[in-house]
Amino acid sequence: MKKTFQNTKDRFFSYFAKDVGIDLGTANTLVYVCGEGIVINEPSVVAVNKKTGQILAIGREAKRMVGKTPGHIVATRPLVDGVISDYEATEQMLKYFIGKIHSGTFSFLTRPRVLVGIPSGVTAVEKRAVVEATISAGAREAYLIDEPMAVAIGAELPVTSAGGNMVVDIGGGTSEIAVISLGGVVVARSLRTAGDEMNEDIVRYARDHFNLLIGEKTAEDVKIAIGAATKQKEEKTTVVRGRDLVTGLPKEVTMTTEDARKALARSVRVIVNTIKTIVEETPPELIADIMQQGIVLSGGGSLIRGLDELIADQTEIPVRRIEDPLTAVVRGTGIVLNDLDRLKEVLIDTDEKGSLV
Repeated sequence: MKKTFQNTKDRFFSYFAKDVGIDLGTANTLVYVCGEGIVINEPSVVAVNKKTGQILAIGREAKRMVGKTPGHIVATRPLVDGVISDYEATEQMLKYFIGKIHSGTFSFLTRPRVLVGIPSGVTAVEKRAVVEATISAGAREAYLIDEPMAVAIGAELPVTSAGGNMVVDIGGGTSEIAVISLGGVVVARSLRTAGDEMNEDIVRYARDHFNLLIGEKTAEDVKIAIGAATKQKEEKTTVVRGRDLVTGLPKEVTMTTEDARKALARSVRVIVNTIKTIVEETPPELIADIMQQGIVLSGGGSLIRGLDELIADQTEIPVRRIEDPLTAVVRGTGIVLNDLDRLKEVLIDTDEKGSLV
């Protein structure tokens, strides 16, 4: 009787609520709504008034405040290295995005099923925090999926077959490297070396070579404009502005692609070496499949010029960048939600209420 009532209640809510897939990233949060596609792509930033505890802005509006706020207002990321560092801010951010999707409908009826992509290396406690924050934010049911699995599904790889598939997802807070077969992760690593670490590399390089202090946003702009993993035939330049560490006055310098390559070399080396380690740990039969299929690159970090060539050269395995690499995880969650009965085996095990088993 109880089960029949639950099924009736689920069907009732499903008429009003739209199933939602979320790529809860360190740098950006993307939201997929079944039947509509990707509807939200905003920075994972929350601005809080420390005096009152009031949340002033979320997403794009909050990011504009980073580095520009008075002392009592803090614009921060509630996720660090792909995991929740500020539970309340994360809950408010999720509530804001879910509410944005269902604006114009009665809030008590809009309790969607939500699937969240998370890094493969997080602990059970960290997973539970994501589930609880999602439920508290208004989800009827919360499911979790490893980001590498979501990427593979978003890339339309045959993840449920007996063949081997290898994905490398370089996001803002983490780099996810995994070999997938039969709907599960065979070998995986989750690195804290990713987009944010690359930004810090550029900040250090500017300080050490130009006596120039720059912010994270400027470093990210440099990475996007001229970032490279290998020597480039076409040398690009960009003007970088900051504060002179000697005089304390404003200063601008011109950085080249070669400067950016040298700045990023350490992080790139860590990622490439970890990929090689995963290849060494992969069973021989799966390696044969991967050599045929190739390594799939995704995430914002995959857009670093020459990175695909460098990985192919170092591993002797073909490498291809997925189309629209920034949205691979959230597209994968959308595909799973649209065929949840068939793909339920790829999810991280949770109980009926969305808590971890």
